[in-house]
Amino acid sequence: MGTGLQIIAYNAVMLALCARVLMQPRLEPSARLAWVLVIAVLPFVGILGYVLFGEIRVGRAEMRARRGARLHVSRIYDRTAPPWPDLPPWAEPVALSGQAVGGLPIADGNRLTLLPEGDCAFDPIVRAIDGATHHVHLMFYIWLADASGGRIAAAAIRAAGRGVAVRVIVDEVGSRPFMRSPWWARMVEAGVECRAALPVGFPLLRALEQRLDLRNHRKIVLIDGRIAFTGSRNCSDLAFRHKPRFAPWIDIMIECEGPVVRQMQTAFIVDWVDAGGEYLPDLLASGDAPCDGSVLAQMIPTGPDRSFGSMSETFATLVHGSRERVVICTPYYVPDEPLDSAIRSAARRGVDVHLILPERNDSMIVAAASQGFWSGLVRAGVRLHLFQGGLLHSKVITVDSRMAIIGSANLDRRSFELNYELNMFLADPITVAALDIRLRSYLDRSRSVGVDEVRGWPWYQRLRNNILALASPLL
Repeated sequence: MGTGLQIIAYNAVMLALCARVLMQPRLEPSARLAWVLVIAVLPFVGILGYVLFGEIRVGRAEMRARRGARLHVSRIYDRTAPPWPDLPPWAEPVALSGQAVGGLPIADGNRLTLLPEGDCAFDPIVRAIDGATHHVHLMFYIWLADASGGRIAAAAIRAAGRGVAVRVIVDEVGSRPFMRSPWWARMVEAGVECRAALPVGFPLLRALEQRLDLRNHRKIVLIDGRIAFTGSRNCSDLAFRHKPRFAPWIDIMIECEGPVVRQMQTAFIVDWVDAGGEYLPDLLASGDAPCDGSVLAQMIPTGPDRSFGSMSETFATLVHGSRERVVICTPYYVPDEPLDSAIRSAARRGVDVHLILPERNDSMIVAAASQGFWSGLVRAGVRLHLFQGGLLHSKVITVDSRMAIIGSANLDRRSFELNYELNMFLADPITVAALDIRLRSYLDRSRSVGVDEVRGWPWYQRLRNNILALASPLL
């Protein structure tokens, strides 16, 4: 083929792909524009990049498994779910948004306990596993073969030895070293049912059906359908030997009793079926375990298998409902435009908005993209703080000392569009007060960033940050 024909063929492919980009219903206008520019400006690389990472493609088998499991468990759950409680007017919009996005209602009668920051946070989890009589369900994005990871694995082995049904899901990419460690083999040998979420298999063949960077980012521990643990922490030490130079990794976990435990169970069962496990309808049919708590709470599972809605919508609804104070903690801040606008708008209307980010980030690209948003934030009046005591990995938003969201989702597009995440919305002044105390401890270990510091950046740093912020729809 002559050079002229090659150019014509390439241009035809480029125009066809640009047309496909413009026709994608799940892409925001900013993402469509970014991809069209990348395809037009970067020959071949742009086309290959879009083919591999431009569309949110979930494999057909996975979609069937997840939809079937959700339909199956929802029929059982709906028959036994408690009625919608009377909500204060300030909590109702967030609860409705959470239900629209995650499919689960808010429920009262929960008891929540914030776990300590250190490695001793695993003590109550080990005790709960050792006290299990029927089943133990464990799901982590990253499980390391360190001291904490070994403690949980050993507890799982002991439980299986007592005849307890122990089921484990780990993300195949995030926990690959653990799956190759002796602990994984010991658990399998002891009778623990171990499965990997989102296996990559043969990458080139897998990429034809599904995006390779879809990951299960959830953190769930469930004991006998009555106690559960969730939050941002992976199954590892604070030293986090996977990336030790950023240590300690500071996370947050919460112990739960009440209706939210069964809501977490629904998320686990759907993931279990998707990972090749059997349906477990009996674990939902008995209803909620008894609990004398009084906290209003709701689990919000999200993921790329859902065709509409994302955690960003519920985050934005929460911030829009603020009147006095908002404290946001996230390791990665690369939001979509509505969420970034909601945060800046809250600050401009007089809300005391604090955003806590880590001073050092394990992703240079994400850190630079995040800095591209800082100027707009601080100019709007957002108080920006950089945590200096390690990599702050907690994901928490508290509002007006009465509402909060805690969980696994970062304030970035990966969490909103590509990861399977699990978050909890709660409306309870006592629990929020405990979260605010923890956030205050983060602020005490942080330094403030003001307008003058951002203005003082060299031109090349501002240029880099702003280019990457423009490219944030692709990140």
